[in-house]
Amino acid sequence: MKTLIVYYSLEGNTEYAATKIAEVCEFDALRLVPVKEYPASGFKKFFWGGKSAVMAETPELEPYTFDADSYDRIVFGFPVWAGNVTPPIRTFVKDNDLKGKRIAAFACQSGAGAEKAFAKLKEAIGINQLEAELVLIDPKVRQNAENDRKINDFCAKLRENT
Repeated sequence: MKTLIVYYSLEGNTEYAATKIAEVCEFDALRLVPVKEYPASGFKKFFWGGKSAVMAETPELEPYTFDADSYDRIVFGFPVWAGNVTPPIRTFVKDNDLKGKRIAAFACQSGAGAEKAFAKLKEAIGINQLEAELVLIDPKVRQNAENDRKINDFCAKLRENT
């Protein structure tokens, strides 16, 4: 079974986690980049990112290569914005046929909201359940053994389901 990690990262936490998961599980990875990047700091970061997430916007993405037939499983990775999936992930889901794919997800957050974001991801894809879920608290900023254990457990669960 071939797996692709599809992720969006603003501050580097999700990219850090995606890289670790890709290394541990030996998965391919695809980073989504919006044509118009979100502000990375200050009030604008929270205002524009939160508004975009709450309004379920689907921003235009930089060109990427994705061959759906090459992958059996997609693992989505994203920071939680206002209890939502980040808009670039919504764009990917909207633009690609994921029928028949096994879907897992991981979310990076500073506070709370990952469970709501997972529910919104399932709704956007049209599925009832994720194969595996992982919630990390600022994994790049707060590197620790607990986050490493969670990543290893997530990968083990995905390997069990191969």
